[in-house]
Amino acid sequence: MSKNLILVRHGRSTWNLENKFTGWVDVELADMGIEEAKKSGNLIKDINFNPQNCFTSYLKRAQNTLSYILDELDIKETSHISKSWALNERHYGSLQGLNKNETLNKYGEEQFLMWRRSYDTPPPELDTDSEMNPNNDPKYKDLKGVKLPLSECLKDTYERVIPYWNESILPSLLKGDTLIVAHGNSLRALCKELFNISDYDIVKLEIPTGNPLLLELDNSCKIIKARYLDSSRAEIIPEII
Repeated sequence: MSKNLILVRHGRSTWNLENKFTGWVDVELADMGIEEAKKSGNLIKDINFNPQNCFTSYLKRAQNTLSYILDELDIKETSHISKSWALNERHYGSLQGLNKNETLNKYGEEQFLMWRRSYDTPPPELDTDSEMNPNNDPKYKDLKGVKLPLSECLKDTYERVIPYWNESILPSLLKGDTLIVAHGNSLRALCKELFNISDYDIVKLEIPTGNPLLLELDNSCKIIKARYLDSSRAEIIPEII
């Protein structure tokens, strides 16, 4: 019997609209993002998808997107929701809070694209005394023995997402339909694994905000079919290998 998995990138945030590098900064959903989240819920409701388990990050733009989706599905029980820092957005280091266009103009296109789109080149690290240092953030205080990043490339993000997928999400998926609401880069890292995308090609993958990606998987959790629920806002889906 096949398993169903839905991936949702959170609705647009206030910093998305301001064209800023956000990373681990815990910004709010914009009004547009709230509408995207609600529409995601309605799209999921239309296919009679009833998630048995939900996973999200420690960041409120993802958590709130999940809440709006569950409201549309009329699901009030929250005991089946798991939150993990492993699903956080990629940490953009000292670029966090900077306007992307201004950063491009300051450093030039080659350096800008190296930081933003290369698979294994992280931006400069955040200063340890920065107010954005996650090691000083109360939301992470209960994590024991975890070294939180001050900058990440996509490869770093992949190396935290996939162990969490294998250890926590996959066992739940084998028991029932599963919903993951996370971020552009944490979902990009997961898609790299699920679609078997190369290091070179993964940086080209775009995941739209607030558009559920439905994956049908076989008993070995290999993808059988994949489609965005809102075809009008769909990005290219990788070829299933």
